Amino acid sequence: MKQQDTLMLSFSEYLGYVKKFHPIAKQAELAIQIGQANLMKARGGFDPKIEVDQNRKTFKNTEYYDKLNATFKIPTWYGIELKGNFEQNEGTFLNPEYTVPDDGLYSAGISASLGQGLFINKRMADLRKAKFFREQSLADRELLINQILYDASIAYFDWLQSYSEVRTYERFLENAKIRTQGVRKSVDAGDMAEIDLVEANITVKNRTLGLEQAKVKLMKAALELSTFLWLNDDIPVEIQDNVVPDTTIENTIDEVLEISGLPLSEFTLENHPKLKSLEFKYKGLEVDKRLKANKLLPKVDVQYNFLTEDPDISNSFNTNAYKGGFNIAFPLFLRKERGDLKLAKFKLQDMEFEIDNARITIQNKILAIYRELESFETQNQLIDDIVTDYKTMLNAEERKFSFGESSIFLINSRERYLIDSQLKAIDLQNKYLKTKAKLFNSLAKDLENL
Repeated sequence: MKQQDTLMLSFSEYLGYVKKFHPIAKQAELAIQIGQANLMKARGGFDPKIEVDQNRKTFKNTEYYDKLNATFKIPTWYGIELKGNFEQNEGTFLNPEYTVPDDGLYSAGISASLGQGLFINKRMADLRKAKFFREQSLADRELLINQILYDASIAYFDWLQSYSEVRTYERFLENAKIRTQGVRKSVDAGDMAEIDLVEANITVKNRTLGLEQAKVKLMKAALELSTFLWLNDDIPVEIQDNVVPDTTIENTIDEVLEISGLPLSEFTLENHPKLKSLEFKYKGLEVDKRLKANKLLPKVDVQYNFLTEDPDISNSFNTNAYKGGFNIAFPLFLRKERGDLKLAKFKLQDMEFEIDNARITIQNKILAIYRELESFETQNQLIDDIVTDYKTMLNAEERKFSFGESSIFLINSRERYLIDSQLKAIDLQNKYLKTKAKLFNSLAKDLENL
């Protein structure tokens, strides 16, 4: 694979594709739209209504009755409903109760709940819960986006690790081949024994085997990475062999994940989307509890409508022409209502426990990650020193070999230790990057700069 044939896929570019086109990211946007739709549905409980009811009976050329009742209702917030009505009835056998003037009867009035439903009712509760659900949806969207970006980051880091391992095995395989050619020339010249060539060939085969295994691992990592790559119109993308990761990612990862310069002292739990989501859920349960508590009150529904034959209702108001009434209902034991209220209180208490647990879990997880990152600073320095020392040992052994004071066995041994140390360095880098991603995931951040 020639350098000029390769195309680097940077970490920021990759996450940009994930956030914009991945189906889970689009699904997260749907959560907001669902919240808006629920809010619209709840507001519909306060929409004005027009009702028209007409009944007619005719038998043997006799019109028994023809009743028309048209009503316009306007629900308001505190259990009060405004109503306008037009009624026109006629017929031979019309019930006297429905007798109205020939041109019809107009009425306008009000109905109200003075017990249950005055300060809170199902319409009011549904609207308040829908508003909280919309805000909860915004927080849940951040969590969904954050999780898919975290999962995608892990796949990128594994791809980078596999790529670096392949490059390492390729480099040392090339060294082994060059060394084998030199040994073969020395054997042909009689300067080295045939067994040295056998050992050199074994090293080449071992390096080749390691490279093949690393290539299989890289292929699997690339396929895993491809599951996160989509283009517009829901087209999945498969990583091609000439596409390579950014090997200098450690210089930019903090800026890409937007965790640069973010000390533990500046972190506030109150802004965490998980806790905000639970808080809005808690507020919704509080509305349920208020509604259940309101059910303990008696039902006291009253209505008053003044009547007139004149369509100009405002100029024909007469307190002596009216239709009104009231309805009172109250269960004697309130066992159902008291049971519902207790259940609502238990749900609130359960949610309080969940919020407390989530708060301490998030706090401790973030604290542990910060401590882990501090440890990685020391580990990275140690592994760099170890790799440097092994390189020094190998170079010294090769120099001794050139003077005839060493052997292929010792050189291969030194090189094997160097390979192991470099693979450990690659693995440590992978763990370090994943810990950075864990911090990003624990903070539940949404990348705004992508």
